[in-house]
Formats: sequence, C-alpha cells, structure tokens
Amino acid sequence: MSKKMLGNIMREAQRLQAEMMRMQEEAKTKTVEATAGGGMVTAVANGAGELVSLKIEKEVVNPDDVEMLQDLIIAAANEALRRAHEMVSGEMSKLTGGLQLPGLGGLGNIFGK
Repeated sequence: MSKKMLGNIMREAQRLQAEMMRMQEEAKTKTVEATAGGGMVTAVANGAGELVSLKIEKEVVNPDDVEMLQDLIIAAANEALRRAHEMVSGEMSKLTGGLQLPGLGGLGNIFGK
C-alpha cells in the first residue's frame, strides 16, 4: 500500500471520527418517548442513552399493587432506551454505510457496550 493511499485512508478515518463525535453530541439533544400500560407511564430517553423524564398518571398509582407500577415503569423505560439506541444506530449507519468501525467512537461509547 502506498504512503499516499495510507494517508488518504487515515484522513478519511479522522473525518469519520470527527463526524461521529459531532453526531454523538447532537444525539444527546434528541429524545424518544415510549409508554406502557396504555399510556399510564411515559418514559423519555435521549440519544446518549439517558432516561430524561418519567411521567406516571395518578390512576395507575395503587399502594396495594406496587409491583404492577414497577413493571410499567421498567417496561416504558426499557422501550424508550431501546428506541434511543435505534435512533442513534440509524444515524451512525447513515454515516458508516452500515459498517461497524472499531475505535471510531461508535455506539458502544454512548450505550456502554
């Protein structure tokens, strides 16, 4: 491989890394929403894989059935986080053409994988 070709590959890798970092920062400002229990519990997550809000309707709060409320919260939060991961994966896939490029600050850095 020629030095010129290697230099081009390195420049492209650096460009991709910078673009991925920009996309990760932008993803932090984007949110997705998921509900459970017919909308009784709503969770919102951002593209950084953080749960940013949780809304619980009064009607679902029953001191005699705390387990059901816990299940609804977990279901809504997990779905919101899954959707956030899909959102970021889709954006990154557009950039990389679906390639998994190790060492370029991909999704693993956002979602702890």
